[in-house]
Amino acid sequence: MAKLENLLPELNYEKVTENITNCIKRYFKESGAEGIVLGLSGGIDSSVTAALLVKAIGSPRVTGLIMPEKESNTKDIEDAKIVAEHLGIKYYVMNITGIVEETLKLFGENYEDAPKIPKGNVKARGRMIVLYYYANKMNYLVAATGDKSEYYLGYFTKWGDAAGDIYPIIGLYKTQVRKLGAYLGLPSEIVKKPSSPGLWPGQTAEGELGLSYEIIDPIIYYLVEKQKPIGEVAATLGIDEKLVKDVWNRIISTQHKRSSLQACNPFKEFGE
Repeated sequence: MAKLENLLPELNYEKVTENITNCIKRYFKESGAEGIVLGLSGGIDSSVTAALLVKAIGSPRVTGLIMPEKESNTKDIEDAKIVAEHLGIKYYVMNITGIVEETLKLFGENYEDAPKIPKGNVKARGRMIVLYYYANKMNYLVAATGDKSEYYLGYFTKWGDAAGDIYPIIGLYKTQVRKLGAYLGLPSEIVKKPSSPGLWPGQTAEGELGLSYEIIDPIIYYLVEKQKPIGEVAATLGIDEKLVKDVWNRIISTQHKRSSLQACNPFKEFGE
């Protein structure tokens, strides 16, 4: 199969970087904040977001919080540290196991037996509590790290990883975020690393979604941005119509999650 992501509009990543960093600078200046904090997961989205923040306001004013818990992959923790050190930003490792356990205790549940998805969402929301505590204490903003693919698929936790004061990469599909990461000079192992929310052991985004982002991204682009019908999208991409229907059904079924956000997209169309 041809690389379907090539059917997305080709972006000028120098211009993309300029657009995003200018937006960050403007928002940062208007806010009166003294810095920006973000959660560093060791994945591509948070790494690219951190790199853009550094370009916009300088490494001394950017802080990364690495927030593992007892089910976290130690490789992710090490990758997050690599990114922080590569970018020259200060970082702190803060284990959130206690937050998760204390929340579960309120319902008479223990960590090992609690249902996987609700427990995973507690982890995501616990991390956001920590980020906002730090931001409030330091007069910082919180940068969200979600991308356009995750936004349209509803692949995020409301009031968890979806929360933030600014959304630097919300206008980019996952495959475009990877290309931007390569352009920004991030370590290749980070650029190529499979995406995962890190909410339970072995979780990967593409495994959970059932498709690769190289297929998902052009489907979303043609369905949402070009407003093409399902059959035409399938024919254009040369893929099974059922795959397109599955993505469309996910977009429709997660609309309630997007309605809860004020997702600031600071960009005009990059292709212009």
